[in-house]
Formats: sequence, structure tokens, C-alpha cells
Amino acid sequence: MDMVRQVIVFDAADVDTESRFWAGIFGGHVLGDDQFRCVLSASGEWHVGIQLAPDHVPPSWPDGAPQQVHLDLHVEDPRASHEEALRLGASVLQAGDLDAEEGHQVYADPAGHPFCIGWGHPSREAIAAIVNRLSAEGAGPER
Repeated sequence: MDMVRQVIVFDAADVDTESRFWAGIFGGHVLGDDQFRCVLSASGEWHVGIQLAPDHVPPSWPDGAPQQVHLDLHVEDPRASHEEALRLGASVLQAGDLDAEEGHQVYADPAGHPFCIGWGHPSREAIAAIVNRLSAEGAGPER
């Protein structure tokens, strides 16, 4: 499958608040209308879509109304990312040790969708080494 992009689409009763939140997380822009918004990164990549769902019921993680999907966002600076997420309207669902070498915290976006901010697992260097090793071994993309 030769994909042009992969986009996660969230339902929300308030597409304006939800799309502004994710645009802030990705440092990007919002395009769209009252029914659907595209969240583009600063470099123009489309990461997230927000779809109007007037009767949206937010997940209640970890118990209660189940989540359907969540994002894992891996960062270099967990403390700065935590502060930015809170400033943009996230709430902490499960705290982690922001000073640990490796870890994660679970948050909810303004519409209640859980997402994680993780750090230190695995590093960019570790991922690059794995990809290089697989390429050297002749392993292609999974089909």
C-alpha cells in the first residue's frame, strides 16, 4: 500500500476548540469548515482531522466509556511538552515522573480523548539504528 498520508480523525462536539488544541500541539494550522477540520503541522503535513459529532461522549479513561484510539506523542523535553499541553487545554489523566530518563504521562484533550506524551523510548538514534540494520539485512517494508 503506497500511502500519501496517514491521518487520525477524532470526533468532537466542538470542532473549533478541538482543532485549535491539536494545531497547538503540532505547532501548525487549521483548515476546514463547520463539519470537518484538518490540522496541519508547521511543515504542512496533515496529522489529525476533527470531525463534528454533536452527540460525542468523551471516553472516561481508564474505566468507563471506552476510548477508540489514542495518540502516543514522543518528545525530547517532557517537562516543556507537559507545560505546553496543559496551556493548550489538556488535562492529566495519569501522571509520570517527568524527570525520569524514560516514561510517559496520559492526558485528555479538550474533547476528552486520551493521548500520551512519552520520552526516552526508544530514541531517534535507536530507531535509526534499527532501520539501518533491517535495511542492511535486506528486510523490506511489511506487506
